[in-house]
Amino acid sequence: MFFIYFQMRIRILTGYATKYLFKIFNEREFQNAKTMIFAIEEINNNSNLLPGVSLGYKMYDACTSIHLSIKRALAPLNEPGEQPNQTCSRITPLHAVIGMSSTSYTQAVASVFQPFQIPQISYFSTCGCLSDKTKYPTLLRTVSSDFHQSRALAQLVKYFGWNWVGTVRTDNDYGNDGVAAFAQAAQEEGICIEYSVAITNGMTRQNYIKLITLIKQASAKVVLAFLPAVDMKAFLDQLVLENATGLQWVGNLSWMTKRLPVNIEYFKILGGAIGMALPNAIIPGLREYLLNVNPYRDAYSKEFWETTFACSLNTTDSLKVNKCTGSENLRNVNSEYTDEKEFRVPNCIYKAVYAVAHALHNLYTCKTGQGPFTNNTCANNFQTEVLHYLKKVNFTTMYGDHVYFDVNGDPEPRYEIINWQQGEGGLIKYVTVGTYDPSSPQGQQIKMNNVTIIWAGGQTADIEFLSFGEIMGSLLVVISLFGACITMFIILVFFYYRDTPVVRANNSEISFLLLFSLSLCFLCSLTFIGQPSDWSCMLRHTAFGITFALCISCILAKTIVVLMAFRATLPGNNIMKWFGPSQQRLSVASFTLMQVLICLLWLILSPPFPYKNFKYYKERIILECDLGSSVAFYSVLGYIGFLSAICFILAFLARNLPDNFNEAKFITFSMLIFCAVWISFIPAYISSPGKYTVAVEIFAILASSFGLLFCIFAPKCYVIIFKPYKNTKKHLMGKMPSKSL
Repeated sequence: MFFIYFQMRIRILTGYATKYLFKIFNEREFQNAKTMIFAIEEINNNSNLLPGVSLGYKMYDACTSIHLSIKRALAPLNEPGEQPNQTCSRITPLHAVIGMSSTSYTQAVASVFQPFQIPQISYFSTCGCLSDKTKYPTLLRTVSSDFHQSRALAQLVKYFGWNWVGTVRTDNDYGNDGVAAFAQAAQEEGICIEYSVAITNGMTRQNYIKLITLIKQASAKVVLAFLPAVDMKAFLDQLVLENATGLQWVGNLSWMTKRLPVNIEYFKILGGAIGMALPNAIIPGLREYLLNVNPYRDAYSKEFWETTFACSLNTTDSLKVNKCTGSENLRNVNSEYTDEKEFRVPNCIYKAVYAVAHALHNLYTCKTGQGPFTNNTCANNFQTEVLHYLKKVNFTTMYGDHVYFDVNGDPEPRYEIINWQQGEGGLIKYVTVGTYDPSSPQGQQIKMNNVTIIWAGGQTADIEFLSFGEIMGSLLVVISLFGACITMFIILVFFYYRDTPVVRANNSEISFLLLFSLSLCFLCSLTFIGQPSDWSCMLRHTAFGITFALCISCILAKTIVVLMAFRATLPGNNIMKWFGPSQQRLSVASFTLMQVLICLLWLILSPPFPYKNFKYYKERIILECDLGSSVAFYSVLGYIGFLSAICFILAFLARNLPDNFNEAKFITFSMLIFCAVWISFIPAYISSPGKYTVAVEIFAILASSFGLLFCIFAPKCYVIIFKPYKNTKKHLMGKMPSKSL
């Protein structure tokens, strides 16, 4: 654990404060230190950022001690000023501090620099408490607050349908604040917490046994571990000793991407763990820089080299010790240091260094009349105004990440969702299975990738949906296409016999429109098959609603025409002039437009979206479309039902009108079938699990479409094709009405 001080020089101040480096080697901290140096050297070689000015630095190791953290923080404040020499024409005071990587240490260091208004940027301290600007006015960070992480974890737990959980935390601000925020978010999501236990400093073996026994005996089998990586490793060793298997662990970003030693027992405990991690980034040039280590540069590089290659660079060591040549190749090493897929913390460090550089650049290049202070002035005191400029930085890295600080000194919160899976050689593989973005609409902040997820115990959770390849999906496709083909055949028949009385009766234009809408009804069922996506989820429900509204609107118009036509045959009645072809087209358009408006509101306010359902099966994930808004979905159904009810009532009233070809009778039968299908659909839809819900909806669409098609058009086709002698005006008008309605 270390921190770095910045000074502006005409030339860069190189070297580590090696007198503070101890033999307790930490591979990740060495990677972090090298990333800082890489960023500084990159900035100093950039002619567009701080032109003519170089950044100097001093680096200190806190050695995992709060006491030493404070001591190291005081060191540069107490050092006598350096005098200009032949390499530096001008030297400036301390401008910024980057560190620490733990909340407790960050709090300690902040207390030292705060009175001097020296800004401090933490790259891995996530405690929500650090967002309190009344306590930490000079602290900023490039890692998101645990306030957001806790809410993300609550939504993740809810996403998987885990409503009964336990929590484990550290007994400090980091753990207590994190779990408190999670508990509040969990309550909002309807998640119950069975227990919440704390791990304290200096816990004995007996205390661990007592805590783990409570966890094993609890009914909650999902456990959130809100712990720093060091505490999680100690806790994990105790879990192995107690054989605490069969639990589904949910983790915070501190330990979710922490590489563990090869140990199959670890995977038995934590295999399948899922949780949050910082976004990864591919920083151009960083990996090559990290691989280019000079083992003779300083004590830390020497120790890193000896630890990595298990050899010694000292020529005086015993003959039994392997000797390093200094030419060993880091490219052949698979370690936390060389893993480009895990540049999560280096990403935050890189941003922190560049944030300081941009702040100093804006301050250094400020021109009178263009400054951020009163009357557009620039800074009067170069030293004390760095913090002000740092709060205002807003830039994009060369790899596309946007960097800025909000009013609490925090960055934009974004997380990746990580799943622990078995890798090669016994190592644990961290697989990114999704993302969390709080700026997305409610209910869509978690987005899961189409990857296999591993649960506790290493069991695979298969993803299931109604696909085109399975028997049921293929059968429904065939039936849907068959219905569409029959409809097209009837359209062709009607077009060929378009001048005959059966086709021309009751507005042939509406008949063709009805046939067109029925073909769309058959085809819209295809959107319900296959893997759900954003567009298919929105299309399937809206296409269904609009096509059926158009279909029923056409039938309703035809029914009204039947009633009007027979009313018009009464002496002195000229009612048909009020419902001619133009009015019929307008009524169909108006009734359909209402459904279009409902669907538009649905898509704008709360559209359907892909959703992974974990409720029905432990070993399977059902990929389905969430309705987004149940109110909107049932409004669509309700509107179709409303039109159908009116149509049925009017057709029923007209069923006995004297006519050799009374279409109202067939409409009545079609509406009976249609209403019966959709009334039975609702309970079947609610009670069907998983992909069978989709199958039930497709069945209802196809059954009602076939019912309408056959009841209304089969009799007409029969007359047209097999009884052409009845396809005459004389036959159709053979009976005259004997009484009024």
